[in-house]
Amino acid sequence: MSSTTEILEQDGVSLKARLAKATAVQKKRALLLTMPLVIFLIVSFVMPIGQMLWRSVNNPTVSNVVPNFAIAIQQWDGKDLPPESVFKIFVEDLVIAKKNREIGKTVGNLATRINYDIPGSRSLFTSTARKAKKLKAPFKKSLIKVNKKWKNPALWLSLKRNAKDITPAFYLAAMDLKYNEKGDIVKADKLYQIYLSNFIKTINLSAIITAICIVLAYPVAYVLSILPLRQSNLLMIFVLLPFWTSLLVRTTAWIAILQTEGVINDILVFLGFLSDDGRVQMIYNQTGTIVAMVHILLPFMVLPLYSVMKTISPTYMKAALSMGAKKSYALRKVYLPLTLPGLGAGTLLVFILAIGYYITPALVGGEDGLLISNLIAYHIQKSLNWSLGAALGTILLVTVLILYWLYNKIIGIDNLKFG
Repeated sequence: MSSTTEILEQDGVSLKARLAKATAVQKKRALLLTMPLVIFLIVSFVMPIGQMLWRSVNNPTVSNVVPNFAIAIQQWDGKDLPPESVFKIFVEDLVIAKKNREIGKTVGNLATRINYDIPGSRSLFTSTARKAKKLKAPFKKSLIKVNKKWKNPALWLSLKRNAKDITPAFYLAAMDLKYNEKGDIVKADKLYQIYLSNFIKTINLSAIITAICIVLAYPVAYVLSILPLRQSNLLMIFVLLPFWTSLLVRTTAWIAILQTEGVINDILVFLGFLSDDGRVQMIYNQTGTIVAMVHILLPFMVLPLYSVMKTISPTYMKAALSMGAKKSYALRKVYLPLTLPGLGAGTLLVFILAIGYYITPALVGGEDGLLISNLIAYHIQKSLNWSLGAALGTILLVTVLILYWLYNKIIGIDNLKFG
């Protein structure tokens, strides 16, 4: 029989075709089994991130409220004031917008958006909208008569920029930049330069928290790995105990412990290390943020380290010692390199969790201990500047991805072990 002759079964179907069919059925079953997870990831992860990326550059407020004006203002060269025809269209759109009660398309939304660029201009739009129906031609003179601020070219330049649905303005604000009266990109006023410094502070605090977790977790994980199973399991319960307690309860407990009238200060005063008037402020600052977050994130460093250390054979250290190496040298040259996969996994896990933490800094950080996540929450929940919040969130996401890429280049993601 030729080697190319196909083997046929009794029904005349080749074995190769039947095997291909069975493989295709198995692939379909596997796909169906993973489909719920894929849908969950798309709905809960991909779509929210996509929406955040879109909102960070999407700026439809002006075009929603004054659509005809948004088109007409783009024909203006940006010098002096717009022509009379643009003023006319603006007034007509204001009259229509004043009657509009649809969410997101009111004069108040327009006023709020321009107020981000030119503080104090919100009342200008709302008061003018109330009088817009009574304005007569020439509309340029009528508007200026209502309020002299309408003859400020910077106001109309802001309207022209914000009339575009796609804008980099939110990213500029997130990087402490702004447009000046001429439309050039310059540094924001010192009073509003808060975001870059907060990004740097967030990265610094996250690095400090990660370093402290490494120092505390390494000996704990080492002891757990060398103890007999019964004793190590008992100690592991204490490591996992924080997971059984509410995050809110753990955080508020630190308020009682660290405050000036708290447990630690009372003990230090009782022992004579501090006077009653010299109590240390350890809460509502960076110290409180670091202490509380180290307590919360420490198990995430212990567990990866322990999972790797448990697999390291004691014979490696014994062999190094038997060959004349000192214990400290053997630990540094033999044991430490073997634990790097767990150390890398714990470092990456703790740092990424710390850089995006929100609840703990909000409760114990005060003004000095707030992270960038708290500013993002502020814009989403209170100022309602969702686009700026989305821009800050996108920059934070990109920062994490860059750090992840650098970590991969230096250490290598393939070397990580989570257990």
